[in-house]
Amino acid sequence: MKLCTSLLLLGLVSTLTCVASVMVASTEVWALTTFKEAVYEDPHMVLSNWNTLDSDPCDWNGVSCTATRDHVIKLNIAGSSLKGFLAPELGKITYLQELIFHGNNLIGTIPKELGMLKSLKVLDMGENQLTGPVPPEIGNLTQVVKINLQSNGLTGRLPPELGNLKYLQELRLDRNKLQGPVPAGGSSNFSSNMHGMYASVNSTGFCRSSQLKVADFSYNFLVGSIPKCLEHLPRSSFQGNCLQIKDIKQRTSVQCAGASPAQSHSVVNSKNHQPATEHVFKHQGTSKPAWLLALEIVTGTMVGSLFLIAILTAFRRCNNKSSIIIPWKKSSSGKDHTAVYIDSEMLKDVMRYGRQDLEVACEDFSNIIGSSPDSVVYKGIMKGGPEIAVISLCIKEENWTGYLELYFQREVADLARLNHDNTGKLLGYCRENTPFTRMLVFDYASNGTLYEHLHCYGEGCQLSWTRRMKIIIGIARGLKYLHTEIEPPFTISELNSNAVYLTEDFSPKLVDFESWKTILERSEKNSGSVGSSQGAVCVLPNSLEARHLDTIGNIYAFAVLLLEIVSGRPPYCKDKGYLVDWAREYLEMPEVMSYVVDPELKHFRFDDLKVICEVITLCISPDPSACPSMQELCSMLESRIDTSISVELKASSLAWAELALSS
Repeated sequence: MKLCTSLLLLGLVSTLTCVASVMVASTEVWALTTFKEAVYEDPHMVLSNWNTLDSDPCDWNGVSCTATRDHVIKLNIAGSSLKGFLAPELGKITYLQELIFHGNNLIGTIPKELGMLKSLKVLDMGENQLTGPVPPEIGNLTQVVKINLQSNGLTGRLPPELGNLKYLQELRLDRNKLQGPVPAGGSSNFSSNMHGMYASVNSTGFCRSSQLKVADFSYNFLVGSIPKCLEHLPRSSFQGNCLQIKDIKQRTSVQCAGASPAQSHSVVNSKNHQPATEHVFKHQGTSKPAWLLALEIVTGTMVGSLFLIAILTAFRRCNNKSSIIIPWKKSSSGKDHTAVYIDSEMLKDVMRYGRQDLEVACEDFSNIIGSSPDSVVYKGIMKGGPEIAVISLCIKEENWTGYLELYFQREVADLARLNHDNTGKLLGYCRENTPFTRMLVFDYASNGTLYEHLHCYGEGCQLSWTRRMKIIIGIARGLKYLHTEIEPPFTISELNSNAVYLTEDFSPKLVDFESWKTILERSEKNSGSVGSSQGAVCVLPNSLEARHLDTIGNIYAFAVLLLEIVSGRPPYCKDKGYLVDWAREYLEMPEVMSYVVDPELKHFRFDDLKVICEVITLCISPDPSACPSMQELCSMLESRIDTSISVELKASSLAWAELALSS
């Protein structure tokens, strides 16, 4: 009887252990799939085999597990051009030792939940586009040896809690926007009463990290002096800041105007720190009495039995086949609403409009001037203000997630930083939940799109050669600004004649409306990543991959746009195919080059056409390394194209009409 009881108890314990291991695995896989869902662009398809139906995530790209394949210990997805957010759920991968996302395009903030990774030894988020503060919770990574957060957009003060990382040997924080002093320790205001998790120390700061061998704080906005305990580091580790030292190159006083300690607000919030309870009962000095141990075994067995019965009951009620049990598969009924830190600082300088004000301005949203499956564009007039164009996203509230909200904010902030005569001016945004609304407000360009003028028919539709040349140079100037004059560079998602709006005097303005397709596709496709080629139109297949990724895709599209402007033909026709393919045989032969010109144009300058064809040829070169920059292209166009009313054009009644309108 005793033997049977013992065997039954042993079997029950074994079963519970298996169930527990499945539960742990499901949590880790859930964390990984949640991260995948937060990635909205995966151009190299790195996450393509992250399939939740796969019973072994240890075979997924970038994932490494223990020898027994029961825990994930390494996540290395470096240099993969991923665009998306860091899911807070990554903090649930309890046994993770290396978290490496170096060299991607991750945006948003660093989740404080990463501080839960007690086994983490390497944290590498360098060369991304992360913003916000360095979470003080990073000071909980007691086993970490290397931290790399270089080349991001991190702000706020350095958390003194980093001084608690006694095994930390390498710390790279260069090329961010960090402010305040370098915390040394000894005079810190962070007491043990304020942080229960650090009850064994009375001060924090880098001077407690005796193992720190490599550190780089350069090119931030740090103030004060170099702590004595860090003076062994190369002096270059502190250059490009606002420090009070003379022998290292620092920022100018103008650049450092807003970096004083008084204006740098600490990111520490004591309410966010809770005493760690998982170690409270560890290392107890006294052993437990035998009767207490027996009671715990009996109680544990009863609880385990009840738990096992509940699990089996739940499985019986499941509609799936009993032979296929996927405990980590996400329930289809569960919403993808994951709590994500919303960066209020990101939009602090952008005007926020109320839906009611925009409704009045746009005549109850009846004045529609454009629409697509993705958005509706309204024209409006603000009371006592300018004419506006309001773009409303077509999206359902149930498809909107915390990640999409953060992406929306990022895109608004990205558009708001543009300030050039040849780029659309974002005036503000609208974000309301009742009714659900996400809108952008732009300065209105009264002459509509370039596409409408190039492909309309009838009197008054034709653009003269001179006007076309002015539009081309304006577009080139706008792209030069976007590619070379702002940091980071900005690219137009789908550069074509519909993305070029014309003002009253036909000055072009580049507007990136199509970037919202990524949001909408992401909301409708909650599993997998949005491919970079989705939504691309009027481009050759070999340019699809680069379409949304870099400036090369914009330069290729610029060539297609030049052809469209001088020829009057659309980028693609079902009968005639791609415009570039048609034009290739004319581009480099002067004797037939004029065949590229719109036949409706009676006057054009051949010298201008030669320059246009030369630029187009450079832009569509199959060798990407031979592709010139927009700065070079803009210089070619500006210096060699005559936009004055030439002798030939003065003979044109169209030219005289344009001259009269512009005077």
